[in-house]
Amino acid sequence: MTVTQWISGEIGDQGSFVRQKNRFTTPFGQGEGALPVEAGRYRLLWSPACPWAHRSVIVRSLLGLDRVISLGTADPVRPKQTKGDWAFTLDKGGMDPVLNVKTVSEVYLNADPDYTGRFTVPVVVDLTTKQAVNNDYFNLTRYWETAWKQYHKQDAPDLYPEPLREEIDALNGVLFDEINNGVYKAGFARSQEAYERAYDQVFQRLDSLEERLSTSRFLFGDYITESDVRLYVTLARFDVAYYNGFLLNRNQIADFRNLWGYARDLYQTPGFGDTTDFDAIKKHYHLCAVATNPKQLLPKGPESSGWRLPHDRENLSRDPQRKFLPEQGV
Repeated sequence: MTVTQWISGEIGDQGSFVRQKNRFTTPFGQGEGALPVEAGRYRLLWSPACPWAHRSVIVRSLLGLDRVISLGTADPVRPKQTKGDWAFTLDKGGMDPVLNVKTVSEVYLNADPDYTGRFTVPVVVDLTTKQAVNNDYFNLTRYWETAWKQYHKQDAPDLYPEPLREEIDALNGVLFDEINNGVYKAGFARSQEAYERAYDQVFQRLDSLEERLSTSRFLFGDYITESDVRLYVTLARFDVAYYNGFLLNRNQIADFRNLWGYARDLYQTPGFGDTTDFDAIKKHYHLCAVATNPKQLLPKGPESSGWRLPHDRENLSRDPQRKFLPEQGV
């Protein structure tokens, strides 16, 4: 299976990449028609290679939801078949030990036998039915932060503070279009024009973020919000995957003074670095997601030890010992 095959239905006019819409978008909540919020009922399927899945795992960890939502981990190297499936070949017997399925596609087809899209992660599975119930990566972290609040740990941070929600939502939209999905629009482009348009957009936004972070420790000041989670997962993959694999080769993140210090600050925060697997990231992108790697060569570098170097970002904070705004009422 090649990347061209599994994104063939997502190439738009003039060779541009147009990401497919999510199929399972029912929200979590207490209202009619919402997915019920129940401890122990759901399993989150992910691969540490995937940025969309990674951010849901980071927020799950930060809020203490790992106590009530289990986690299934797929191999970063996709099985050799169409539709971009994910397989549980890392588990004993090549099967998820809780769901007893071999591939992510099984929970999608359990929910909708006529499903024809890619089988994406993250996907939340209802353990009572073994069916996919939510693969809405854009909103999933918000559900963790709001609908699942009753299950947050006692010292959970407030990643989505009410006074900033409108600003966070606006920035998240920009980050999605120009950074998170922007790198894919460059890497999966099928024309020079589409590639250069995406390339320019990514670096223009990185330059803007570099300036923003010159005077602010995090995107909204002294404390980490979910916008930081969304930016981090792309920065963590940039130098090892996007710089060369997606031809985003103007600069590495390590070349940006502020972005690089900011990324290290987050990496050295529990919930971020301990869920970041550079080996899995390299395997996925260079063996599965790069259009041309006929010899299946896995890059040896770059060296990841730099992520543990001092960052001095606390000097920008009025409260250098605290990275999170405490959640109220928990």
